[in-house]
Amino acid sequence: MPYEGPHPVERHLPTEEARDLLALTRELAERELRPRAAEEEEAGIFPRDVLATVGAAGLLGLPYPEEFGGGGQPYEVYLQVLEELAAARLTVGLGVSVHTLACHALAGFGSKEQRAEHLPAMLGGSLLGAYCLSEPAAGSDAASLRTRAVREGEGWRLEGTKAWITHGGVADFYTVLARTGEEGPRGITAFLVPGDAPGLTAAAPERKMGLKGSPTAQLHFDGVVVDDARRIGEEGQGFSIALAALDSGRLGIAACAIGVAQAALAEAESFTAQRVQFGRPLADFQGLRFMLADMATAIEAGRALYLAAARLRDAGEPFAKQAAMAKLFCTDTAMRVTTDAVQLLGGYGYTTDFPAERYMREAKVLQIVEGTNQIQRMVIARQLMGPETRG
Repeated sequence: MPYEGPHPVERHLPTEEARDLLALTRELAERELRPRAAEEEEAGIFPRDVLATVGAAGLLGLPYPEEFGGGGQPYEVYLQVLEELAAARLTVGLGVSVHTLACHALAGFGSKEQRAEHLPAMLGGSLLGAYCLSEPAAGSDAASLRTRAVREGEGWRLEGTKAWITHGGVADFYTVLARTGEEGPRGITAFLVPGDAPGLTAAAPERKMGLKGSPTAQLHFDGVVVDDARRIGEEGQGFSIALAALDSGRLGIAACAIGVAQAALAEAESFTAQRVQFGRPLADFQGLRFMLADMATAIEAGRALYLAAARLRDAGEPFAKQAAMAKLFCTDTAMRVTTDAVQLLGGYGYTTDFPAERYMREAKVLQIVEGTNQIQRMVIARQLMGPETRG
């Protein structure tokens, strides 16, 4: 039987609505995302118009309640949408994941009044969010953050710098973690900060290896005043709010990673089926066929892992360990699969004429964001064995 091109991903979706949603996502990805991806990533163009289109399609609030403008979809469905977006263009898939992460604190820990006031606009598709936890000297050790919020009248004054902020400088709102009390995790509080707040400025975007279309920048808080009504949760509750958000956010990164890996596999399938060497297609050589088989198997395993974790989340069961496992395995898989795709394309894989090299560069950052994969191993080990003993 002749090769007919890369095989579409088979989805097992719980409802007809979910199947329609995936069909809409695939159509949007092919029409709006994929054709522009290579040129705009090379030029470092942020596709705000595309994210607006994604928002208008209802994809910026999928896992949140319909009563607040969300899609009311289980995480199992949301993550598969995210994978489809990331396969077409990671900047967009990651953008949706970060926006979802930025909404998590208010949706999960805000008061009824706060959710009613802010969530409809945040989930409705016209606004874009960002999540501000990391700092120049507080990356993996997020509990050591130094940005401070001090009581001032009926509100708070924020001073400090956040680093590695996706959508930094272009977001309409920021979920910000700041120190309001003692050192350590118990002195941190969460705030919802408008993107145009006086005293809030963004540095020039970082010059990155990949994801050039996604702005990543430091944010400077120079006397930014926010009303106490924008404090999310109780004083000192911010770190636990942040960890809860990261558990869900790691699943988003896992789904994005599988999307990138799936795109790389499709490119490798297509190339090896068409490229002829020694009188026959590369795909006829057993060594290369086995590479493709290993790539496909790892992708399927990663997808099964992130979906299993999502189903635990949807059922209200603990899923922190499984989220860390999914983030670890899926992002390591994306790095391995994209590297193999470059190898399978040979010299062509090393050129920008084919997307394989871009997938490889983009996969690298997924092993770093939302907690490095070394941190994921620590999380998993603690779930298995308890905290480390210290002599």
